[in-house]
Amino acid sequence: MIMTDFDLKQIDKSKQVFFVGIGGISMSALAHILKNDGYSVAGSDFKESETVQALREMGIPVSIGHAGENVKDAGIVVYTAAVKADNPELVAAKEKGILAIERATLLGAMMKNYKFPVAVSGTHGKTTATSMLAHVLCSAEMDPTILVGGVLPLIGGNMRDGGKDYFVTEACEYCASFLKFFPLYSIILNVEEDHLDFFKDLEDIINCFRTFVAKTPENGAVIANFDDENVRKTVENSDKRIISFGTEWENADYTAKSIMFGNEGFAEFDVYRRGEQYLHIQLNVPGMHNVKNALAVIAAADLLGTDGEAIQRGFLSFKGTNRRFEKKGEINGAIVVDDYAHHPTEIKATLKAAKTMVGSGKVRCVFQPHTYTRSLALKDEFAVAFSDCDDLVLTDIYAAREKDTGLVSSKNLVDVINENSHNAVYIKEFDDVAEYLKKRAQPGDIIITMGAGDVYKIGENMLK
Repeated sequence: MIMTDFDLKQIDKSKQVFFVGIGGISMSALAHILKNDGYSVAGSDFKESETVQALREMGIPVSIGHAGENVKDAGIVVYTAAVKADNPELVAAKEKGILAIERATLLGAMMKNYKFPVAVSGTHGKTTATSMLAHVLCSAEMDPTILVGGVLPLIGGNMRDGGKDYFVTEACEYCASFLKFFPLYSIILNVEEDHLDFFKDLEDIINCFRTFVAKTPENGAVIANFDDENVRKTVENSDKRIISFGTEWENADYTAKSIMFGNEGFAEFDVYRRGEQYLHIQLNVPGMHNVKNALAVIAAADLLGTDGEAIQRGFLSFKGTNRRFEKKGEINGAIVVDDYAHHPTEIKATLKAAKTMVGSGKVRCVFQPHTYTRSLALKDEFAVAFSDCDDLVLTDIYAAREKDTGLVSSKNLVDVINENSHNAVYIKEFDDVAEYLKKRAQPGDIIITMGAGDVYKIGENMLK
């Protein structure tokens, strides 16, 4: 029995909530919160991991491998969109008449337990903006519950189980998952073409965000980036409360002025709220894109009643999350950085930030494209995304959830990039990429391992 309309009251606390793939970053966080709230929790995963071990230490039994007998004590089964219908635990749940719900459905139901649930959405920047807001709310001692799609040093992982007032989570549009959420306040950072293995086109994506906006309750609000034309389209003619932010939109509710960048690419600026000077902010993460992320967070924090000094302290303490322009070390005097960017707009923003930091040095990058559908659909955008990179290597496409269709390859991408006067090369083996970059690294350079797959291993190999 599979359903989407779900309430936590439907869970029998005497029976297990069973998570299929409990070792995943989002699934483990939900399991953690439910366990702390007094529910019986169990799960399975395909391999041992630090996350699995940590769950066991909490008293959550985890089976390695998927088998129908694992769900024999379950009252409800939770799965992700990545789990196939023929998964033996899902099959067994169906045969036994056990309720099965998607992770997003459970998360949406959990949001109803909090007074002020906040959802951070957008094609890019969700993890960074969510992490920024976590720092701000923790600085204000507001005891937030946080779910973030990366490892945030402040909270020692990807989640913080706080009080029942403030709840902050990323809200991903893939498979329209965020339509199962129930935020009081939502942030929309940007809207672009992506996940075209699910969406038909950009208009389909915009319509999905429009539906997300329409779900906002009467006492809620949507915090929208008015610098982004597509975001403006998602909120135009909406009867919901819309709070705008931006650096280019002149009449935005929250905007930044007198923006200055230091040697490390970190911005310092004045925030104006509805035309009046409000705060002076210093960031410890680079790039203009992070100024916009900060404005979104300031608008949300202000809406939640956060003290201005706590907002300033929160930004000063935030130095990024793992895999978001994360400094890994140095080699031959060059800084090695790892970054999760995998969409052309993210790539441009990351490389632009790096370019402001190197001075006379060079920006050297190895990029691992992520999924065949994205690589094919956005091939022309990838062709011009690396203009701020001086030395570019592409390695094979990371398939993730997909199979190779034969329609696109990293060699194809190198060809279209080089048609735009860039000297990109294709290197298959990670060890060979590491050697290539080590030989070329010079003092003052920045070397970036870039992509959403396992490309970070190249940087780790170089630094060994």
